[in-house]
Amino acid sequence: MTKTEKQKMLAGELYVFGGAELEADQRRICGWMDRYNAAIDRTLEERHALLREIFAQVGEGATIRPPFHCDYGFNISLGAGVFLNFNCVILDVVAVSIGDKTQIGPGVQILTADHPRDPEQRRGGLECGRAIRIGRNVWIGGGAIILPGVTVGDDAILGAGAVVTRDVPKGATVVGNPARVVMAKEV
Repeated sequence: MTKTEKQKMLAGELYVFGGAELEADQRRICGWMDRYNAAIDRTLEERHALLREIFAQVGEGATIRPPFHCDYGFNISLGAGVFLNFNCVILDVVAVSIGDKTQIGPGVQILTADHPRDPEQRRGGLECGRAIRIGRNVWIGGGAIILPGVTVGDDAILGAGAVVTRDVPKGATVVGNPARVVMAKEV
């Protein structure tokens, strides 16, 4: 049986964006983002209800301050008490999981979308995704960028502007471009 481009995307395989299914999902999320981003003056409860319409999971008290942008929404899971400040972007072509009580500063980018290193494959329009997992009680400073496939351990700190290219251990503090550990919590 031949997989659809959406099925390939969700499996983290190479796929080509296009086709009725992915285009319909894109139209749906664009309409949702228009509504969500216009809801800046709504109560936290009203915005929380909007998040539940589209995300895979939304824990109690999870908050995203508009404006917010994502690719699909249905691949995003937020734990209880998660907070994303203004202007965050999540490219969620595959799963993005954010643990309880994680605090995310303004302008943070969480990017699961990736592209082949082979130029011929890129010319063919192929892309893929690699899941991102952010643990519990993580603090991510403003403007940080988390690249595809990264796992951030519980209680970690990502400094403002950090470009996180590899996994971050539990309790570690990382800064810079590329992000490097400057303090590790003894476990």
